[in-house]
Formats: sequence, C-alpha cells, structure tokens
Amino acid sequence: MIKNRKKLEKFEQELIRGKKADIEENFRIVDALYREAVELGVFPPKDPLEGLEIVIKIARVVNSV
Repeated sequence: MIKNRKKLEKFEQELIRGKKADIEENFRIVDALYREAVELGVFPPKDPLEGLEIVIKIARVVNSV
C-alpha cells in the first residue's frame, strides 16, 4: 500500500533520471517479448485486419483535435 504518493513519485523520477537508456537491452527485451508472443500463439494474429476499425476511429479522433 502506498502511504506517501509524492515521495514515491519523487523516487521514481530520480530513478528515471539516474538511469541511461540502453538501446541494446531494450532490443533484447522487445525480442524476448516477441518470441514469447509467438510461442503463446498470439502473434502473428490469425486475422491481421482484426481491430483495424477501432484503430481508424481512434486515429480520426486524434487527428481531428
């Protein structure tokens, strides 16, 4: 349970500032997530156009603002 939210947010910000981005590590993470999705059978999707209507609606709303 979080008792002091501001203290936690300050800690998180300091942690983020203190850590430099490691591109190679990020690519390893993405690759591992991709392999896991393939092993679970959720990627690639059976129907690649599934959900496209929702993406188009969201894009229209975002672009209209």
